[in-house]
Amino acid sequence: EVGEPFKEEKAVAKYLRFNCPTKSTNMMGHRVDYFIASKAVDCLLDSKWAKAKKGEEALFTTRESIVDYCNRLLKKQFFHRALKVMKMKPDKDTKKEKEKGKTESGKEDEKKSKKESGKDEKTKKEKEKEKRKDGEKEECKKDESPGTPKKKETKRKFKLEPHEDQVFLDGNEVYVWIYDPVHFKTFAMGLVLVIAVIAATLFPLWPAEMRVGVYYLSVGAGCFVASILLLAVARCILFLIIWLITGGRHHFWFLPNLTADVGFIDSFRPLYTHEYKGPKADSRKEEKSESKKQPKSDSEEKSDSEKKEDEDGKVEAIGNSGAEGSGGERHSDTDSDRREDDRSQHSSGNGNDFEMITKEELEQQTDEGDCEEEEEEDEEEEEEETRSLHEKS
Repeated sequence: EVGEPFKEEKAVAKYLRFNCPTKSTNMMGHRVDYFIASKAVDCLLDSKWAKAKKGEEALFTTRESIVDYCNRLLKKQFFHRALKVMKMKPDKDTKKEKEKGKTESGKEDEKKSKKESGKDEKTKKEKEKEKRKDGEKEECKKDESPGTPKKKETKRKFKLEPHEDQVFLDGNEVYVWIYDPVHFKTFAMGLVLVIAVIAATLFPLWPAEMRVGVYYLSVGAGCFVASILLLAVARCILFLIIWLITGGRHHFWFLPNLTADVGFIDSFRPLYTHEYKGPKADSRKEEKSESKKQPKSDSEEKSDSEKKEDEDGKVEAIGNSGAEGSGGERHSDTDSDRREDDRSQHSSGNGNDFEMITKEELEQQTDEGDCEEEEEEDEEEEEEETRSLHEKS
């Protein structure tokens, strides 16, 4: 026979009930809350009963004292001990596992026969195993390193059943709560609801000023709710109009978080959002830049080739002038004519006369033109001298 619990025991049980971490599960078709013994002991060690007051000893000094006290609470039916029973897998899974076991056993037999056939294969397999072990170690290190996502552990399902030996033990034992006191918050909320209902029923007895104020408040609240509903409809209509006009390219939302699951203030921010889902403008810009780069590179290549031709022509002209003398002057004239013809042909083929000529080429052409004029003047003077000699003779 167990007597009624004392006030102190009720206080300790209530503290445990609201401060010790609990989980909920099904037991015998009912939803129950359970806790673990070690966590309950830790919770009581941090409580006010584990601290000594002036002139009084602490109620809980060691873990053993807490276990003895919890045994008293268990006997007075504040909670009871339960047993975890893991749920078995269905028959289909067991059949599949058996089939897998058979196939694996057949493969193992084949491997054994292969191992017996030669020692070389053994050495190879040992090396492979070592490599695998090294790879597993590296993977473990990567998993342990910060920032890497950890793999989710598959939790095995279990159910609770009453334990035959009803004793409190410090460890991973499971205990189901029977004691279910009413929390102060729930009591306060219930009391407020009752008072509100009574006040609403006595509304005709309220003063005239309070009734008018409540009327205006209710009208204001109704207008506010109606305005939010109208905004929600108007934003959808605005989105559809813009979407149809732009052919689905522009997605404009006014107050995008108005109907989202957010707070009151967050539902009105941001004011709007806009997304462009048409053909990308970046691709066009890239194509234009590439098309501009190509003619520039062609013009640079052409100007370089012209420069090389001009330099080669200069070297040849200088060599011919030094070797042949007066006859070289005539050759230089013909060479200059040829160069001019080549340039005219090259410019007519390119169609870019003005763009291809540089400052250096212009200076070269002017120098060559001056030299040709001087040579023509010298020839005219020589011809006049020979004519005068012929006339005298």
